[in-house]
Amino acid sequence: MKPMKLHKTPFAAGTPAEPPDTVHDTSWPAEARAATGCAVLLLAACLCIDTMDGGLETWGTALWLTLAVLLFVVLLPARVSAAPNRLTVRGLWSRHSVRTDRLVSVRWSNGVAQRLVLRDRYGNRAELDPGVLIANPPLWQLVDTAARTSQREGTLLCGGTALDQLQRRIDRETAETVFKVSGL
Repeated sequence: MKPMKLHKTPFAAGTPAEPPDTVHDTSWPAEARAATGCAVLLLAACLCIDTMDGGLETWGTALWLTLAVLLFVVLLPARVSAAPNRLTVRGLWSRHSVRTDRLVSVRWSNGVAQRLVLRDRYGNRAELDPGVLIANPPLWQLVDTAARTSQREGTLLCGGTALDQLQRRIDRETAETVFKVSGL
């Protein structure tokens, strides 16, 4: 068996607390509350129906609880944060960080849900919903600035088009918001 090569990155797991200029996804708390609320409502509805149908049983209660927990896990979004030259995506059981100033690829993933996949030169990979960047301009600004540095330095081999597409989408959504607010 061939030994694995470990890449040391400045933002590896176990590093000290995050930098003070870290920007977080502002919509995450509301989405986490919504996921919790949906799971609790499902559990309450299932338990009520089960109670009205003849009483609760241990196995039935365990089944409904498992179903509610599963719904929560599915609905809970990843928590995204960015600091200068770093993007971190934290899931329920995982944490992925990439150096955004050392990106080698940015691409759209194929699948039902649109995802943006970033890889850095150290082998790190992070996957996120592009809607998070669209909804959080300060987050997008940090990612875009560092990604453009990667592009200028020649480390970003594949992904300039994906960044441009995302920038156009953000510009379009910003313009629509401005028009709505101004009443045009």
